Amino acid sequence: MEIEVNVAAPAWRRVTDLEDLAITCVRQSLAASGAALALKCEVSVTFCDDEAIRELNVEWRGKDQPTNVLSFPTPGALEHKPLLGDVIVAFETVSREAEEQGKLLRAHAAHMIAHGFLHLIGYDHETAAEAERMEALERKIAMALGFPDPYAEDADGPAGGAN
Repeated sequence: MEIEVNVAAPAWRRVTDLEDLAITCVRQSLAASGAALALKCEVSVTFCDDEAIRELNVEWRGKDQPTNVLSFPTPGALEHKPLLGDVIVAFETVSREAEEQGKLLRAHAAHMIAHGFLHLIGYDHETAAEAERMEALERKIAMALGFPDPYAEDADGPAGGAN
């Protein structure tokens, strides 16, 4: 799998080795999920600011507010998609959430990358059963990456607006 990492907001440079973190998170998420993907498929991870993600959120979801992560999967069966899709992560929202939740920015960013990637391969959290399945996988990914349980303090469900 080819993983393209774009850093569109300079504030993200505060996270050491961000590109390596993104690549490692995507690879670990794929490994943990066991998803069968097309050979040589591509995925893009973009690190932007709140204004850029707000604009995308308005255009694609009709919500005029920033969010932590958005995923844009391409249509079709996973095993036949040469382009898997795009994960977009917003700095200010992720940074604020990390601070409010007492998490390291790096750990919360990793969680958002994994969360976004899981959406690309078909995971969702629309129902309690789907959320439980997705969160269990996110916990497994976090542990494999050496980060704490992203839901340890959150008994209320999915990561505050993660999509």
